Amino acid sequence: MDDIHPLFFGAPSTTEFKKLRKRIVRQAREAIDQYGMVERGAKWLVCLSGGKDSYTLLAVLHELQWRGLLPVDLIACNLDQGQPNFPATVLPKFLKEMQVPHRIEYEDTYSIVMDKTPQGRTFCAMCSRLRRGNLYRIAREEKCSAIVLGHHRDDILETFFMNLFHGGRLATMPPKLLNEEGDLFVYRPLAHVAEIDCEKFAAAMDYPIIPCDLCGSQDGLQRQQVKAILDGWEKNAPGRRQVMFRALMNARPSHLLDPKLFDFAGLMRNPEAFDENATQIPDLH
Repeated sequence: MDDIHPLFFGAPSTTEFKKLRKRIVRQAREAIDQYGMVERGAKWLVCLSGGKDSYTLLAVLHELQWRGLLPVDLIACNLDQGQPNFPATVLPKFLKEMQVPHRIEYEDTYSIVMDKTPQGRTFCAMCSRLRRGNLYRIAREEKCSAIVLGHHRDDILETFFMNLFHGGRLATMPPKLLNEEGDLFVYRPLAHVAEIDCEKFAAAMDYPIIPCDLCGSQDGLQRQQVKAILDGWEKNAPGRRQVMFRALMNARPSHLLDPKLFDFAGLMRNPEAFDENATQIPDLH
């Protein structure tokens, strides 16, 4: 057992699981390399919510570090936001058993969200903002250079369509972001990983999943609606999610409408480049 990290003790030995694990690790490594996430000697604050995505993130990063492919220090962090009935002992016990350096922080943002969110509005925006502020603080206290989040390919697609349908802009969660203060990066190493793969992986490893009851208690969320649309498209045309994701990596500013990205006004024609003879229709023989 010395050749694997404790996070992988008890992993299924089936060929299907081995392929799944290899695919997720490969895709995470590709994202880390492609978006330039590694700074040698850096320290990452790996945010662990207790959901399937954050468990997958934690395991993959420690796999890469264990194999000598991720030369950074890792510290897991769970922010207990004071939600009622939150099983506060689950993650500390798990992280200790898995020999993962970690920090558990209690900050009652739940009461603030419930008090300040207007009737009929969703909790997500304020909850996310308060959580992010506390994570930045913790990262600075731990001398980290980045916070690392478990958002996957489907999260990125859903955010794109939410911005398209409701925000009037072409934007999504970037795989690498510099905060406004300029002292911390935000990384999403699972940017290329499908949600279904995270789900299968966490289930196969039997990680102790903790659901988010705060968001799950609200019906009709925009993200749920977008997810249903994407599910329908994927059902009718399997693989469409991946095609749309590739489109986010293949933007053509000259074929969009944003004059800040492409100088349409400065685009000039060159009448002298016209060759009258070259445009004649050739004879067919």
